Amino acid sequence: MVRTFAVIGDPIDHSLSPAMHNAAFLEARMDCTYIAYRVPRGEVPEGLDSLRAAGIEGFNVTIPHKVAVMEHLDSVSEECSLIGAANLVHDRGGRRRGFNTDMEGFLGPLLSRNVPLPGCRVLLLGAGGAARAGASGLAARGASHIHICNRNVEKARSLAEHCSRMGVSSSSGPLPSYVEAGFDLVVNATSVGMNGGPSPADMGRVSPGVVAYDMVYRPVRTSFLEQAEDAGAVIIPGWEMLLHQAALSFSILHDREAPVQTMKRALVGVFE
Repeated sequence: MVRTFAVIGDPIDHSLSPAMHNAAFLEARMDCTYIAYRVPRGEVPEGLDSLRAAGIEGFNVTIPHKVAVMEHLDSVSEECSLIGAANLVHDRGGRRRGFNTDMEGFLGPLLSRNVPLPGCRVLLLGAGGAARAGASGLAARGASHIHICNRNVEKARSLAEHCSRMGVSSSSGPLPSYVEAGFDLVVNATSVGMNGGPSPADMGRVSPGVVAYDMVYRPVRTSFLEQAEDAGAVIIPGWEMLLHQAALSFSILHDREAPVQTMKRALVGVFE
């Protein structure tokens, strides 16, 4: 019998998760399939009931349901509690358990490059769910200061307070027109730049050697990354975070190591 897994969201047709997970199933010779399943905004309870009725025992959760789904879970991981959102649900034995792989997925590309996070001075652009996952991970890894900028300054202030409660020096403000020197890591956690749009802030003045990390994964090379690279920065594209969190999701759902290189080829193949 084929076991089915899914990713839910609204919209969901753009999701790259099915390509990665189905490639992993093929590589591991697992009798499983992974689908994209649209759950309209405001219909999370009905959507979860439909998934359970269909026998889907595990699913990823994307925008706009990561926070709303928390109300319908029987237990959550420490990461879920810290971030206040779930992006993975295990539904077995009539119980739903929530996980969040965004934080570790965000950290993965930084750790694989040996970026020194303890004592790191961070500029974080954005204050939504992705920004909260990134900020939580950086705080947990010993960043010395996190400055959060957002169009909605109140949301930036709220996230800065979250970082302070985690014991990290933090500050907040509006999105800058350009990024000044003085940071070791600059992260774009906004959706600005998606599908070829402009950078959320001019990166042309960053110091050489700064790490510029864009959570946007389409296009692969955003204006934010191009400007940063031209200024001598080390760049990290958003698809790497997507891959790391997907591999972690696979490991949690199936209790086995994910075939990361296979998932990477499937992901990059979609972009090409």
